[in-house]
Amino acid sequence: MKNILATSALSLSLGLASLASAQDYQPDPNAKSGGNIIVTYKDDVATLDPAIGYDWQNWSMIKSVFDGLMDYVPGTTELRPGLAESYEISEDGTTFTFKLRKGVKFHNGREMTAEDVKYSLDRVTTPATQSPGAGFFGSIKGYDAMADGSATSLEGVTVVDPYTVKIELSRPDATFLHVMALNFASVVPKEAVDEYGADFGKHPVGTGAFKLADWTIGQKLVFEKNADYWRPGVPYLDSITFEVGQEPIVALLRLQKGEVDVPGDGIPPAKFNEVMGNPDEAKQVVVGGQLHTGYITLNVEMAPFDKVEVRQAINMAINKDRIVQMINGRATPATQPLPPSMPGYTKDYAGYPFDPAKAKEMLAEAGLPDGFETELYVMNTDPNPRIAQAIQQDLAAIGVKADIKALAQANVIEAGGTPKTAPMIWSGGMAWIADFPDPSNFYGPILGCAGAVEGGWNWSWYCNKDLDAMATEADSITDPAKQDERLQKWSDVYMKVMEDAPWVPVFNENRYTMKSTRMGGADALYVDPVSIPVNYDYVYVTE
Repeated sequence: MKNILATSALSLSLGLASLASAQDYQPDPNAKSGGNIIVTYKDDVATLDPAIGYDWQNWSMIKSVFDGLMDYVPGTTELRPGLAESYEISEDGTTFTFKLRKGVKFHNGREMTAEDVKYSLDRVTTPATQSPGAGFFGSIKGYDAMADGSATSLEGVTVVDPYTVKIELSRPDATFLHVMALNFASVVPKEAVDEYGADFGKHPVGTGAFKLADWTIGQKLVFEKNADYWRPGVPYLDSITFEVGQEPIVALLRLQKGEVDVPGDGIPPAKFNEVMGNPDEAKQVVVGGQLHTGYITLNVEMAPFDKVEVRQAINMAINKDRIVQMINGRATPATQPLPPSMPGYTKDYAGYPFDPAKAKEMLAEAGLPDGFETELYVMNTDPNPRIAQAIQQDLAAIGVKADIKALAQANVIEAGGTPKTAPMIWSGGMAWIADFPDPSNFYGPILGCAGAVEGGWNWSWYCNKDLDAMATEADSITDPAKQDERLQKWSDVYMKVMEDAPWVPVFNENRYTMKSTRMGGADALYVDPVSIPVNYDYVYVTE
């Protein structure tokens, strides 16, 4: 799963006052306390260690067990304080001083302090932890020394007193408060990590709304309410049972019988039309946008995709509406890399039109009047091969013969990260979902020069150093009063990307979640863009 929202007037002098509206979030006045819900998943959970877990399945679970310095207003992408009661930002945007809430307790009963914050940030950035999220903390002073093993503690993180922690950055970073809201920044107690070692992920201890009561590998996890939770009034549920090893179709049948409250894997594609065609069941469906874009990469280092005219022609050859129809309309056609719900999205940009005739003209102008042959890599699980076939047919209509390479996910990822191997890749099943809601997160890893390396995620191998400089400039704007300017710069970056056309943005997928008739709480909680798929802290049962 990067954003300082233009609507969030963050004060450089006092974060507490600036986020008053976010802090004043009022839970549902009709909410009832008590009860247990059952959530199903096909696969077991790998870990609940916030420094390690990076699967969409355990993302919201970890958010309910742990807290970070920052958080989000439930059901939105709006930042609010978490374990930090308030914060101050220096004029140059490189020093963040967080004041911690007093009396917050870990699940083991000990009070959380600034020493725990420092320990947790040191832990997530030390190579021994092998955290997939370590790189998010790269702007903290001393990160490089941690990464290369020459230091054992982050130079930029200082404990001022038991309830104050100061974090110095090596460069201005407008996304830093969002980094502090990531699961990877969750605060953990050293004594629990020392006790369980590599098994901490099976015995998690946090400050969150729920604590782990039972984990039967391959069968279920049970969360129970944290009676000492520091946020007043929540959670409402007494417990949550996550049953694993449930096929999605079986989970749907159980939901229809009243035995399941939330099928975590969503509505099975084969049953989607049936569910939506039943008025009673359709009422149980909640739809929400995701910070997601599905796209085709065009490898700019492999002929003929080294010619911008060819890449632009491919953009005009793809019938996005037809592909959306193939997945039962569970998406909207994409015009650009950013999804519509992301700050920095250019609302008045229509993208490349579907125009096969013009595409053929452009290929001819590029010296390819008879088209060319290429390969399209795709993950071999439904519906991705079918989507690849539709892309293949669209390309054939302009004279481009694409041989489909349907492979296991790991093999497609390997091909994409290997130089001059995969001319085209349909990203379905591996498409980008933002780590946090900021436009920079859609650039650096998948379109920036830093990602165009062996093993990287920039599978188009597109590297525009001028745009990298523009991106760096945008993320150096830390003054909240200039956030409109920052977002405009990001819009400009993505419009230049579209001119160079290293991608064909195809669709922005929507999330469809079902819930039992007894589930209460705002719909937004069931398609929470940050606590994917459900914000468990605020939902409740009505009976």
